[in-house]
Amino acid sequence: MTLKVNGNTHTVDVDPATPLLYILRNDLGLQGPRFGCGSGQCGACTVIVKGNAVRSCITPASAIRDEVTTLEGLAVGGKLHPVQQAWIDEQVPQCGFCQNGQIMTAKVLLDKNPNPTDEQIRTGMANTLCRCMTYYRIQAAIKRAAKARA
Repeated sequence: MTLKVNGNTHTVDVDPATPLLYILRNDLGLQGPRFGCGSGQCGACTVIVKGNAVRSCITPASAIRDEVTTLEGLAVGGKLHPVQQAWIDEQVPQCGFCQNGQIMTAKVLLDKNPNPTDEQIRTGMANTLCRCMTYYRIQAAIKRAAKARA
């Protein structure tokens, strides 16, 4: 099976039913997407496919026809993506486990709505869980990233 991930083409010998997350982490060595709940509920495994946030823990590799972007693929030329930089500037993470899903979901949100309201941010991020409850800092980081991208 051939997958394009973060601009690079990879050939992997896997069962087509293998969850994308396992291939990303185990075969390609990417550490951004995390195994959280394993049922697509928490968002820790989120990647971007065709401009959409996709839960890689429940997506079989055979379903992927387009390029996959992981957290590692957001930075360009050694420069962090504005969402990543905003996360640092706002000191969002506590434990950090959910941050992959938060950042990837926030990027998709801002790509679709470059200047979201607080309510739109809360709605757009509602299905990405944070056990540490850093939701206010996440919202502040999204607003900062929106300004930086403007």
